[in-house]
Amino acid sequence: MKYFFLIFLIFFQLLAEENKQKITLGAGPYIQTQPYTHVNNLILASPVVFFDNGVAYIRWTRGGFYFLGEKKDDYAWGFSLTAEPRPYGYKSTDAIELSGMQERKNTWEGGLAFSAQLDKTSFEIMALTDLLNSSDAWIIQAELGYELKVNNFSFYPSFIAIYQSLEFLNYYYGVTQSEATLVRSAYFPHADIQYGVQTYIKYPFTDTLSTLINIRADKLANEAKNSPLVNDSTIYSGLLSLIYTFEY
Repeated sequence: MKYFFLIFLIFFQLLAEENKQKITLGAGPYIQTQPYTHVNNLILASPVVFFDNGVAYIRWTRGGFYFLGEKKDDYAWGFSLTAEPRPYGYKSTDAIELSGMQERKNTWEGGLAFSAQLDKTSFEIMALTDLLNSSDAWIIQAELGYELKVNNFSFYPSFIAIYQSLEFLNYYYGVTQSEATLVRSAYFPHADIQYGVQTYIKYPFTDTLSTLINIRADKLANEAKNSPLVNDSTIYSGLLSLIYTFEY
């Protein structure tokens, strides 16, 4: 992942506009619950980067390059090529209930995105596929968000809907005939929709130093929830980070 961000920072240097742009850098612990029976929560040290100069961008751990769009002071829109990590999956050794299952790997997803912002409202829709060919899966994700301020706190709540393909749900929640046992039946889910809500919360300590919190809950699609591997219908995740913002 460090090479991914190094490449983007190099491109920012090459593609930077004449006017200075703001860039936010930080890091913190990321925690994500696992819906699988008796599988431990995922805990990672996560980089935090935010940057958008109308040519390239990074939003936390997702980056991209615009190929069509417009950026003004009060509105912006753009089509871009984008990529982000997918921290899903498990190993058969993660729990007794997964014994005999083939490993489901973390991956990178990439594809086409359209984003638009008007005043404090934002909208984005993405069509992404598995870049590492672990599953040949694809998803379509739409997110509608809004920015609001309460005293010194800034909130960025949003609603998310994710259409997950048959290949996606079979890879992460399916059980093949060869993996089936007397207590774990074969399972082949169909395409379905997962819904989520999240918010970023930002509180400044100084003009440049702030704390950033992300809180998110995703309700599994019914086709995933009905998997014999699953015992929790919601995935909870969160980030607590310290960020530094400066002009680039």
